[in-house]
Amino acid sequence: MTAAENKQLLKTAFDAWATGDIRPLLAAMADDVVWTVSGHNSWSGSFRGKDSVRRDLLGPLGEQFDGTYTSTASRFVAEDDVVVVETQGSVATKAGPRYDNKYCFVFRLEDGRIREITEYMDTQLVAEVLTELAR
Repeated sequence: MTAAENKQLLKTAFDAWATGDIRPLLAAMADDVVWTVSGHNSWSGSFRGKDSVRRDLLGPLGEQFDGTYTSTASRFVAEDDVVVVETQGSVATKAGPRYDNKYCFVFRLEDGRIREITEYMDTQLVAEVLTELAR
């Protein structure tokens, strides 16, 4: 796929996630996707495979939220097989504080599938608002 096609695939996925529907993003992931969360806290590290992303990252994260998490993209930059997406998350936690983190995602795609995701965000907000991820 071209850079423009990769960018459009992610625009479509983030348009849905802005309404709380993460399914198009999950559907675009390769089965052996690697999602790496930057930083130095209990959530940091790599989640290997779509099943691990769902079970070990998104599942425990979603359990902390009170309501539907949305992620609204503001910028897409694409070159070759890489698409960079700036986005703003929005949700309250069950504990009360808001988890409205800002992100920069770097996606690497191959044959129309997301192969790698590197996530950069405000790690201090993660430490202050989310409970530790048990591994």
